[in-house]
Amino acid sequence: MSISGYVLRTVATRILAATVVLLGILQIFDLLEVTPEIVSRGLGGAGMAHYAILRLPRLFEQAAPLGVLAGSIFAFMKLAGDSEIVAMRASGVSAYRLLRMALPAALAVAVIDFAAIEIIAPRADPALQTWWRQTAPAAKPAAVKAKAFRVGSDVALASTDDITGRTLSDVQIYRRDAAGREVERIKAARAVHTARGWRLDAPTFVRFDATGTHPGQAAQMTWATQFEPADVQTLFFGDQTISAASASRALKGGGAQRPTSYYATRIQRAIAGPMGALVMLFLTAPITLASFRSSRGAMFVAVSLGAGLLFLVVDGILAALGESGAVTPWLAAWAAPVAFTALATSVLLRLEG
Repeated sequence: MSISGYVLRTVATRILAATVVLLGILQIFDLLEVTPEIVSRGLGGAGMAHYAILRLPRLFEQAAPLGVLAGSIFAFMKLAGDSEIVAMRASGVSAYRLLRMALPAALAVAVIDFAAIEIIAPRADPALQTWWRQTAPAAKPAAVKAKAFRVGSDVALASTDDITGRTLSDVQIYRRDAAGREVERIKAARAVHTARGWRLDAPTFVRFDATGTHPGQAAQMTWATQFEPADVQTLFFGDQTISAASASRALKGGGAQRPTSYYATRIQRAIAGPMGALVMLFLTAPITLASFRSSRGAMFVAVSLGAGLLFLVVDGILAALGESGAVTPWLAAWAAPVAFTALATSVLLRLEG
């Protein structure tokens, strides 16, 4: 086996082991909270397994960066502690080359993390919410709550229990002009998504203009908008963290419940978030130059671990500031990854000399 293959295998196996352990811990804590409810519904072990599988994408999002941090530390400690790095450096392998050998492992975690957040979770979240409602005890049925949201300049209030997102119930639409004044109020018991927009069945409406109010009703009415069934799924069945595709639709006139800064930041974080796995690898790279025959090795491990945890804290704070509009989306998403990668690179350059 080549040196690069050996290093990659050592790093990848330890990242995998650390991520699996962290996922297991998170799953245990998550199940501790819902297991009594699952048991009371008579779902048993199959129900717990079903819940755990549907929750897995969201838990992987939390475990991925920490898994890379812990796995990389263990891998580099093993290579340095067994003097294998000393032998590699004697044969002309630099710390930069070692880092490049391990990079595919962290990149694979970043790709899986992106797929979990942007592709799998948007499908798993509605399935989990629907399953949870359908298995509720008959004596205590899960209530279908109405939600208010924006669709372009319109403000709407509706509810739904349709996991496909193609029907809405108890729809109220408040249409506004460019100045924000209400120009029309529409109410319908049911709305169905069609190719032309949302078909409102037997709607009643009131139009407002300079001459007064003008009530009316119709057999059907079309609410032409960019609001899609996928947006309904996100609003009513989704997790708190939405996909970049949903955020993009919200900015283009799809359903929105939060400020535009939240959606703009979420689009940037779709790529910046998974890149945290690469940042963690860079932060642990100085361990390859540590000597574990003295206290210096333990110090390098402690500093790398502390830097990784600090990165998660700073990244989370900046993301929250970006979502609230306190800082620009670009800064909120990329400041922490760029700053901590630059810090790790500068330390590595200084140690390598």
